Amino acid sequence: MSKKTIVVGAGPGGLAAAMQLARKGYDVDVYEKQPQVGGRTSKLNLGDYSFDLGPTFFMMPQVLEEVFERVGRNLYDYVDMREIDPLYTLKFGDVTFQPSRDVEATAEQIESLFPGDAAGYRQFLDVEGKKFDRVIQLLRQPFSSFTDFFTKDMVRALPKLNAFDTVHGRLSKYFNDERLKWAFSFQAKYLGMSPWNCPGTFTILSFLEHRYGLYHPIGGVNRVCEAMAEVIEEFGGRIHLEEPVERVMVENGSASGVVLSDGRTETADDVVINADFGYAINHLFDEQDLTTYKPQKLAKKKLSCSTFMVYLGIDHPIDLPHHMVLFAEDYKRNVDDMTERQILSDDPSIYVHNPSQIDPTLAPPGKTALYMLMPVPNVASNIDWNEVKQDLRDDMIRTVAKESGIDNLEDYIEAEHIITPADWQDTYHVYQGATFNLAHSLDQMMIFRPHNQFEDVDHCFLVGGGTHPGSGLPTIFQSAMISVDLLTAQRGYEQNLIPKGRVTYDS
Repeated sequence: MSKKTIVVGAGPGGLAAAMQLARKGYDVDVYEKQPQVGGRTSKLNLGDYSFDLGPTFFMMPQVLEEVFERVGRNLYDYVDMREIDPLYTLKFGDVTFQPSRDVEATAEQIESLFPGDAAGYRQFLDVEGKKFDRVIQLLRQPFSSFTDFFTKDMVRALPKLNAFDTVHGRLSKYFNDERLKWAFSFQAKYLGMSPWNCPGTFTILSFLEHRYGLYHPIGGVNRVCEAMAEVIEEFGGRIHLEEPVERVMVENGSASGVVLSDGRTETADDVVINADFGYAINHLFDEQDLTTYKPQKLAKKKLSCSTFMVYLGIDHPIDLPHHMVLFAEDYKRNVDDMTERQILSDDPSIYVHNPSQIDPTLAPPGKTALYMLMPVPNVASNIDWNEVKQDLRDDMIRTVAKESGIDNLEDYIEAEHIITPADWQDTYHVYQGATFNLAHSLDQMMIFRPHNQFEDVDHCFLVGGGTHPGSGLPTIFQSAMISVDLLTAQRGYEQNLIPKGRVTYDS
């Protein structure tokens, strides 16, 4: 008889885990509270307009390719992935920087805009490339005990980790112009952290973009989640939408199934948790079943920032790049406001996503599906989001109107939706509205992050940004591969059928 596995949550990590388990012959049920798959990577439909709820591009699609290869499928049979060129448009007041994977063109642009820094750019690619080639293996292994620190891969990576430096500190070794440091450090936002505090290891984020590029799936990033759901069902797995899990059942220290919100119970040999980790600890377990991660201990953990989102369906073409970052004049003050002082900035930075430029499926002809994001404090700030959301929304629209040259942009808005940090918490069950999960500080990485094989409950596994390796779609997919390997390696279970070995990614 095949082993029964229940996956709680149909986000990218849960779907990636369910794909692999279903392919291996496990009896898989995925329970999702929302009416569609994706979690924070869902699709938001407003009339004729479609938007990605959260992530808006793919970095390192090689990791996702590997998930599909593990189940004998080709990602590109399911998803039309388009490379974004340039990578993004970065605006520092009147200065516009548009880097790409073309090293010569980017170096020439840097020398023109930031004289004297082109050599540092080439050094960045060389040094960070060598670091990444060693660090990548640490993202592929579990950290379940301190013995996992004493591996060959760890010994090789340790001299390159820069763990006791910061992202901004590392970049200061390559670049002189502060704006260029911002251009290679804003990616710390993917972790919800300040570049001035984020461990220097994470300079690999901007390096990954420059080596491997950024990609847009036609139909939006949620199309990948839909594709994974299709594969799960091809292998006999079942996805239950609008069926929230109320509680994980624990018997004698082991997960034995779940209780659904309607009171039904479903038993299982293993439970995979793809719910937000903080939410899961506070809502899905009886406190008596927890030892390491009781709610009061979780409350002392450092969390990421949050995001304020505005989605607009506009009855007018918008001449803006596929995606763009408008930097605050004093970016450090803006970041400190958000992460240290826990207040809203007078001069914020804004991310604008205009995928209608290359994807005709998201809005009717001649119209635009526009997405705007402002990094902001999470709900621990005690900001009254109902009180401030209209002003924030109006300021963001005025900024985009100025950038697009459409002074009366408000007149063309046909559909609109706003998500505040409070909404992330209350509607999407994101603990404290911390969109990027637990912060990635040194004391919350690797073994100090919740383990892939949950340390408090046997036969319970974690996937997603709240476990190792961390936030971001590539690492979330990696967490699913790690957790599936651990689950299938349990005594009495079939062994992982995928040969293990070193994987390298060539540009």
